[in-house]
Amino acid sequence: MTKQTILTGLRANNELTIGNYFGGMLPMVDMAKKADDYQINMFIPDLHSFTTDIDHSKLYDQILNCAKLFLASGLPTNDNILMYRQSFIPAHSELTWILDCFTGVGEMNRMTQFKDKSASLSDDRVSMGLFNYPVLMASDILLYQATYVPVGDDQTQHLEFARDIAMRFNAKFGEIFTIPKPVIEQHEFFGKDQGLRIKDLQNPDKKMSKSSESDKGVIFLTDNIDAARQKIMSATTDSKAEINFDKINQPGISNLIELLSLLSHTPVDEVTSRYQGKSNYGDFKSDVADAVCEFLNTFQDALSSIDDSQVLSLLEKGEATAREQANATLLQVQKAVGLRK
Repeated sequence: MTKQTILTGLRANNELTIGNYFGGMLPMVDMAKKADDYQINMFIPDLHSFTTDIDHSKLYDQILNCAKLFLASGLPTNDNILMYRQSFIPAHSELTWILDCFTGVGEMNRMTQFKDKSASLSDDRVSMGLFNYPVLMASDILLYQATYVPVGDDQTQHLEFARDIAMRFNAKFGEIFTIPKPVIEQHEFFGKDQGLRIKDLQNPDKKMSKSSESDKGVIFLTDNIDAARQKIMSATTDSKAEINFDKINQPGISNLIELLSLLSHTPVDEVTSRYQGKSNYGDFKSDVADAVCEFLNTFQDALSSIDDSQVLSLLEKGEATAREQANATLLQVQKAVGLRK
C-alpha cells in the first residue's frame, strides 16, 4: 500500500442511531469524498458483535443493513474506499491469536471499558471475547498498516494498546507494523469533536448508544417517524424555563440545541440566540422534532433505494482487496514468529 490508511468501523449488532450518524458515519463519509490521498477502510466489525449478548438470528441481516446505512449516508464507491466484513478476512482471527501471546493479562484487566461492561456480571458470565476485545481491535488496525483511526473517548485506551503491542512486536522482530498516530495527533487530524456528541434524550449525561438498556432516549436511523417525534417531545429537560446552551446546568436543553444545530447546519450559538428569551420548551422541542423527522424521511428514502445485491457486490469486491492486504501483513508476522520460512 502506497497510501496512508484511515480505518474505522461500527458494530452491526443493533440498529445505528442518529448519534452514530453524526458522530461516526457522516464525518467519515465527508472525509471519504475528499481524501483522495488516503485509502479509507470502512469495515463492519462483525466478530466484535457478540462480545456481549445479542440475538444471533438477526446478526447477518444487521451486518448487511449496516453497509446499506453507510451507502445511504453518501459513502462514495471508488477505489479509495474499502468496505468489508471483518469475519470474511480470516487474518483478523489469526493475528489476534498471535498478538494474544504477546499480551499480558494485567494489560487487559486495566482496560476501563472491560471493567465497566463486566462490573454487573458474575465471573462466569464475562466472556473471553469481551476481555480480549482490544487485541482483536489492534489486529483490525495493524493488518492494514493504518495510520489514522478515529476514536471516541471510550476507545482511546484501546488505540494506545494497539500502539503499544505494535511497538513491542516491532522491537522484538523488526519493523513489521505501522504504528498508528497517538491520540493527540488523531484528534488533530480528525478534529477533537469528531467523536460521538449526541446524548441520550432521557439521560443527557450519557452518550446516545445503540446498546442502551432502553430505547426511549435513542433515535434510531430506522425509527418510525411518529415514534421519533414522541422521543423528542419526551426528552428530559429541566425546570429553568430558559433555553441556553449550558452543558453543565442544562444538559438536556443543550443536547437538543446541538442536535438542531447539526440537523439545520447552523452554528450552536445561532440556534441558541434564535430561542433567547423564550421559555416554552414545548415549542422548542417541536422544532427539533420537525428537523429530526425531516432528516429521517430523507435518509430512509435513500436507504430504501439500496438493495442487497448492490451491497453484497460492493462488500465482496472490498473483501478481495482487503484479504490480499491483510494476508501480506500476516505473512510477515508468520515469518517473524517462525511459522513460515
